[in-house]
Amino acid sequence: MNIKDILWVPLFSILLVTSCSQESKKAKKDTKPKVEARDTKGLTIAFYSNDSIKEKFEYYKREDAAVTKKQKAFQAELEKRSKEYDNFVQRKDQEARNGLLSENEIMLAQQKAQQLQASIMQYQQTQGAKIEEETVKKLEAINKKIEALGKKYCELHGIDILLMHGQGGQLNYISPSMDVTTEFINFLNENQDQIEKELK
Repeated sequence: MNIKDILWVPLFSILLVTSCSQESKKAKKDTKPKVEARDTKGLTIAFYSNDSIKEKFEYYKREDAAVTKKQKAFQAELEKRSKEYDNFVQRKDQEARNGLLSENEIMLAQQKAQQLQASIMQYQQTQGAKIEEETVKKLEAINKKIEALGKKYCELHGIDILLMHGQGGQLNYISPSMDVTTEFINFLNENQDQIEKELK
């Protein structure tokens, strides 16, 4: 290796590092978002409490009560079937211990117990899934209507941004002076006939 080759390797390394750092600077410069600052003077922002919707919006309360009633009926039926199963198993177990059942009758009792258990599981899966699906669909439909009426409410009252505030939400704090919960719920209650008509 001659002297030119020895000098060339470090020089090439320096050029390579310089070139790479310039490219990384360019990449960083190009990724900066180009967002135009806007004047927020006159911007009207309000919020409503999501928990209050659940408590005071009459249509929501009625639909929630209907779903809750179905869930309670489902739970009661499930408990009734489970109790029948438990009673059957205990009765047959006692009869078998007392020597009142033949081997054939014990086998038949075991088969019936398995059928009862399978029936309970089937009911739990099909009815439970049906109620859950119905609940989700109702909530989605109600939320879409609240969103649509929220837009109408904002247009009527000159609100630029209407936020939803609730536990676990994205807003940590918002000034109470911006709270339109009562007014918005009154608006929803006044328009619930329209909601019911469109959701049927």
